[in-house]
Amino acid sequence: MTSLSDTGAATAPTGAPGAVARKHHITNWDAEDVEAWEAGGKHIARRNLIWSVVAEHVGFSIWSIWSVMVLFMPMAQYGIDPAGKFFLVAVPTLVGAILRIPYTFATAKFGGRNWTIFSALVLLIPTVLTLYFMMNPASYTTYLVVAAFAGLGGGNFASSMTNINAFYPQREKGWALGLNAGGGNIGVPVIQLIGLLVIATVGNTAPEIVCAVYLVLIAVAAVGAALYMDNLDNQKTNGRSMIDVLRFSDSWWIAFLYIGTFGSFIGYSFAFGQILQINFLAGLADGGAVTPAMQAQASLHAAQIAFIGPLLGSLSRPIGGKFADRVGGGRITMYTFVAMIFSAGILVATSMTDGATAGAATGSMMVFYVVGFILLFVLSGLGNGSVYKMIPAIFASKSKLLVGMSATEQAAWSRRMSGALIGIAGAIGALGGVGINLVLRASYSGAEKSATSAFWVFLVFYVLCAAATWAVYLRRSGARTANEQDVVTV
Repeated sequence: MTSLSDTGAATAPTGAPGAVARKHHITNWDAEDVEAWEAGGKHIARRNLIWSVVAEHVGFSIWSIWSVMVLFMPMAQYGIDPAGKFFLVAVPTLVGAILRIPYTFATAKFGGRNWTIFSALVLLIPTVLTLYFMMNPASYTTYLVVAAFAGLGGGNFASSMTNINAFYPQREKGWALGLNAGGGNIGVPVIQLIGLLVIATVGNTAPEIVCAVYLVLIAVAAVGAALYMDNLDNQKTNGRSMIDVLRFSDSWWIAFLYIGTFGSFIGYSFAFGQILQINFLAGLADGGAVTPAMQAQASLHAAQIAFIGPLLGSLSRPIGGKFADRVGGGRITMYTFVAMIFSAGILVATSMTDGATAGAATGSMMVFYVVGFILLFVLSGLGNGSVYKMIPAIFASKSKLLVGMSATEQAAWSRRMSGALIGIAGAIGALGGVGINLVLRASYSGAEKSATSAFWVFLVFYVLCAAATWAVYLRRSGARTANEQDVVTV
């Protein structure tokens, strides 16, 4: 392993192979070399982790910017009903999910530092577009296109996670990946909190302030990445590895489980504020006409609560990774899904008991709605950390079965496969967020005009996820044996 001083000058810890080819470029990085790691490697990894978190954090904020903008869009002015808004926030989720595939290749192709700078600066496009069209109301189609550009922020996660996966040793991946992802995920509640501050101080008529704040933060992320991050020359993730990794059944199971964890987190993050707004507005109107003052009050009430769920879900993600390091990713994931079943049950029971038009919850019933969602956020965060811990562990184990490779080549293969699956699982998992918003849209568009049907769908899906985790990774009898996918001849 080689390292860089804080100024970028070359230093070589004792016993560390390789050399610095140029400033911010490291050759032959080997995180498993304990001597080199303790001699300075861990400081290099930490510095890259910090600025990776910052850039990913801003990316998540821009990805979820429309979950905030819809609170600034009263129907009387913008002409978009609740069902239309659910579809609007689903668009950037879909685009972000698709972009995670090419973003996975990007750090290996262009370098982790180089791509982080670019992926931060490109966020200026959706931010400026959002600022302009929120100040100048346009057609619904225009907003769909603008929201699609916000999906650029969703791709950042895949490149960031692939990059940090290469920097850290196996023994610390759960914590490092959990911290990287959790710090990025916090971008969702932070932009919602900024939206709350704007609504509370100025009202729901100045969304451009939120956008202006992020123009500054994007610049900070790009400059920080340029000054403090590094490129690794032995980071290998390519199109072939994407194909190769899909030959393993574990890849498909991990992707499915990640739909249940990350799909829940991002889907609820985009939808929670709007669900609260619908309930508060219905309660304020009480069957009467909706006034602009009611719209503003409902937006404020929703914003006061909406950021709490994503915040707790983000903070719990590294904890899930840490638990998985100690207990095992499969066990933590299983426990998480069982708890999510009961949490979704709270929403189902509350929705059915309340029975109000448009899902309006009043009094103590609103408390149960909030509790149910907060639990789902925290649990999805724990599950995000535990599922991603499983990825490098699975391929580290499989690499030992490779025939015709040295230990160094096995480690490189494991990193390459893990990086590829991080991108695939991240993309497929994000599609769960699209599904949540589309299911909610269909539920609110139905005859009952409530979310009850959607809550039932979520509960049943968590049952399937728990069953899959137990059957594939925890069942003692009939444990899986090595098959043609587990043994690879090179």
